[in-house]
Amino acid sequence: MTTLRIRDAARYLGVSDDTVRRLVDAGTLPRSEDPSGRTVVEGRDLAAYVRGRDGGLDDPSGVRSSARNRFVGIVTDLVVEGVVAQVELQAGPNRVVSLMTAEAVRDLGLEVGSVAVASVKATMVTVEVPEQPERAR
Repeated sequence: MTTLRIRDAARYLGVSDDTVRRLVDAGTLPRSEDPSGRTVVEGRDLAAYVRGRDGGLDDPSGVRSSARNRFVGIVTDLVVEGVVAQVELQAGPNRVVSLMTAEAVRDLGLEVGSVAVASVKATMVTVEVPEQPERAR
């Protein structure tokens, strides 16, 4: 299960650490603790919070790309059946759905709550994941 430290959740939401702490304190985002005792939020809970909300996320990948149609978001749904997978990404007000191989999902380590970047070119969508920030596991 993906967990994110407060600062990482804030970065992906495009808000301050204090804003995420207020969301946790208000019970909007359930809290848990990592093995070091730091407050973390589950990626699934962050995905549920992001779904349907306006506002895009900053591209955390640090990748320079010629693609202009890139959507940074949170994986909100993942269906893997046999060798095929359907990945749903909520990127601000945009819902992006990509069909890919189940092997690609495994290779990228995608799960509900993962942060990913979808690149759209005509009818093809490529999903990339950022280098993993230091986070609780």
